[in-house]
Amino acid sequence: MDKKKLLLLIGALVIAVGTAMAARSLLTGAGSPQAQAAQVPKGPKVLVAQRGLPVGTIITADSVSFQLWPKEMVQDAYFIDGEADMNKLLGTVVRYPITAGQPVTQGALVAPGDRGFLAAALGPGMRAVTIPVSAKTGVGGFVFPGDHVDLMLTQTVTAKDGGNALKATETILRNIRVLATDQSTETTVEEGKTVVRAVRTVTMEVTPKMAEKIAVSQTVGTLSLALRSLADNQTDLDRAIADGTVKVPTGATREQEEKLLSQAMNRPMDGGTTFVTGGDVSRFQRRNAPNPDMTPKQMAANFAPAPAQQISGPVRTVRAAPTVRVTRGKTTTEEEVGK
Repeated sequence: MDKKKLLLLIGALVIAVGTAMAARSLLTGAGSPQAQAAQVPKGPKVLVAQRGLPVGTIITADSVSFQLWPKEMVQDAYFIDGEADMNKLLGTVVRYPITAGQPVTQGALVAPGDRGFLAAALGPGMRAVTIPVSAKTGVGGFVFPGDHVDLMLTQTVTAKDGGNALKATETILRNIRVLATDQSTETTVEEGKTVVRAVRTVTMEVTPKMAEKIAVSQTVGTLSLALRSLADNQTDLDRAIADGTVKVPTGATREQEEKLLSQAMNRPMDGGTTFVTGGDVSRFQRRNAPNPDMTPKQMAANFAPAPAQQISGPVRTVRAAPTVRVTRGKTTTEEEVGK
């Protein structure tokens, strides 16, 4: 056979075999595509925000997490996994706004006890006020930063008409958040147990109007704290949602809804308060406010028990019909029920 024809035949065979193998490769690749490994950034894990963290947000375990970050983009101010102590970061407060997915820097957080912590912990438009307390008025030292309390005012109103003074206690503010006790903004824990100490002052978060009421109240009488149950906040929130006080906008995201409900649950309340007078505790104490225009005889008629009435004939005692006291302006009269 001619050498030239032989070379052409061998070349044709090589081309045919190559074409067949290429076609097989294409058919196999189309039938079962191979997944390509995703590019994973090489570098350490840094602390990033899981959601938007506005100023004043308290860092919790679900608000931040460690995430792989390109090595060349890591800065000295970042919190690095393995170097940062997460237990120390929990409870710190955001000083500057942090967007979701953004690395958390050391300058963006302020820890309890650090300068500026109290100002960062305050909500927008809120104020911090401090009142003196004792073991008796401060729930025996069982009030800690982060708790919510009701504020009660106890006072004695002197009667100008010579009668008994009015002793009364009223709840003037409710659901007030405690920011600090004495000069400490954190709870002391020793051997896994919370240390209970009697404190001399308590700092609370209130609105400007509430701050004015507290300042006046300290000159009127004695202020006392009543520790609130955590379940009370949820009950008040359910009631506010039911009566329409708190409204969740249509189309709100879960994050926006949780933020709105959290703000409503922790909002201090001024209104709907209650009171108790000495007459509610003891029959020998006065129940109504002293009226300087009332005579001693009127005082006796309004605050002394109704005497039994006796009539002639067989010995028997007839008690007066039930009466109620009606006050019109400065005049108080006693009217029989049913007339």
